Amino acid sequence: MEKFKDIEYKRPDVAALKKNVTEKISLFKKATTFEEADKYLLQWEELMTEAMTQISVCQIRNTMNMADEFYDAEKKYFDANMPKLMPLMKKTIDAMLKSKFRPQLEEKYGSHLFKSNEIQKDLMKIKIIPQMIAENKLTSEYSKVAAACSVEFMGEKCNFYGLLRHMQSTDREERKAAFLAWAKLYEDASGKLDEIYGKLVKVRVKLAKKLGYKNYADYAYLNRGRFDYDRKNVAEFREAVRKYITPLCDKMFKDQAARLGLDSLNLYDESLVFPEGNAMPIGTPEELVEAAKNMYSAMSPETKEFFDFLTDYELYDFVTRENKHLGGYCTALPSFKAPFIFSNFNGTSADVDVLTHEAGHAFEFYYAARKLPIFDTVFSTSEINEIHSMTMEYFAYPYMEGFFGDKADKYRFAHFTESIKTIPYLVSVDEFQHMVYDNPDSTPADWRRYWKEIEGKYMPWRHYDGNVFLEGGGYWMQKQHIFLYPFYYVDYAMAQLCALQMYKTKVDGGDAWSKYLNLCSMGGKYGYFDTLRQAGLEIPLQDSLVKEMADFAEKEADELKAKL
Repeated sequence: MEKFKDIEYKRPDVAALKKNVTEKISLFKKATTFEEADKYLLQWEELMTEAMTQISVCQIRNTMNMADEFYDAEKKYFDANMPKLMPLMKKTIDAMLKSKFRPQLEEKYGSHLFKSNEIQKDLMKIKIIPQMIAENKLTSEYSKVAAACSVEFMGEKCNFYGLLRHMQSTDREERKAAFLAWAKLYEDASGKLDEIYGKLVKVRVKLAKKLGYKNYADYAYLNRGRFDYDRKNVAEFREAVRKYITPLCDKMFKDQAARLGLDSLNLYDESLVFPEGNAMPIGTPEELVEAAKNMYSAMSPETKEFFDFLTDYELYDFVTRENKHLGGYCTALPSFKAPFIFSNFNGTSADVDVLTHEAGHAFEFYYAARKLPIFDTVFSTSEINEIHSMTMEYFAYPYMEGFFGDKADKYRFAHFTESIKTIPYLVSVDEFQHMVYDNPDSTPADWRRYWKEIEGKYMPWRHYDGNVFLEGGGYWMQKQHIFLYPFYYVDYAMAQLCALQMYKTKVDGGDAWSKYLNLCSMGGKYGYFDTLRQAGLEIPLQDSLVKEMADFAEKEADELKAKL
């Protein structure tokens, strides 16, 4: 393949795609042998992945520069037209489900693909296309509004991520000033963000009701592939987090306050772990990539091959720029079996966090895509996918000297404790979304009240130093997942407990790498519970498992602290 910057973008010919895939489906149905049927299935798969690759190129380049008029127009085209491919997708699903060779296909590609297709078939109705188009339009509008937010701060133009770097300053006045600027950006945009979110909620609720669901959450659980558990299990998991992890985090934050010489922490203090300053990565973005290349070369033959591929074809964009989309993600160019990593470096340890996290996603795709020929089976559901990424963060610990020099122990302690301290926030976002969609006529004032109540339950240490907007519950809107990926956030908490199990295997001297490779090799071939069992992992929804991992986390944090 070519370097990403040299890949020629060509808008897929939708009419030709429909015609060609329909022809392959017809040949598939007429096949007289399994081998013949499988050949035509793979041929229509290739046609679909070629189109998906071009769409992915467009989406990546759009997020690289939200002000690029060409890719903005292309993104709008896909937002409006991709839902119209639903009838074609239903044809492929119907053909697979009704095939006389289904038993052989299930044996080759896994029964979970067919179970997912059966559910997706019920969710794919022509009548919801208007809502799908409206949702796409609103999420694109949100992304543009968020990307455009910036402020002059200490002589530089900063977006949200740029300000977060200043909130790690050892100068408390600088931290506070950055926090106030950060809060004002959200407050100034809050009217527009409230409006967009209100419209999104109504569109999503209408979509679910058109399909016969009383609550959007019921639809979202199925659409996200949550077949093995329900919202009651998730509520019990949140309660286990409140019982076992919230008290541990409260203890960690009190310890941090004492270390900083403060009676209590405000939000702008939470990111400063050490009074003399956090461990900061050494070098430019290019030098961090070189350090990552050295790390993955030393980690294993599999990761060396993967990261060499990533750098050879420049399948990443790490540098923060004006009009660049917020956050970080890993996506795929399926025709090339190539992952792509996107993030916003800001000069803090978060640069290494996101690099190793997204590299975990990217490695899984690279590894699984060479074993699993159907794209829909290469990635799993997000509860599994986030295990790949979070485990990779832990596996990177032995190589942190390459990024932080003699501050590597500081990084390891800060990263580990932060990975635990984030869990109560993760479940807070989940409970917030349930409350909103359980009360679809709720108002922005209600959303702030919901957040304030939830925050008090799971994060009793949280203080905003009197900032009226945030003290009133405005913090909810800083999480883009709430806008873009409804009900995708508790997955991180569930995955974190599985990643901790992987890390514990490593700490205890077990063969954690083989266990990890086995997990990655399965992709999305199996369901959630089956994948965990085959990977030798306990289901994280269990109260006893949450307690066990909280106990391990407390012990491991003490071990890492002793090395400082």
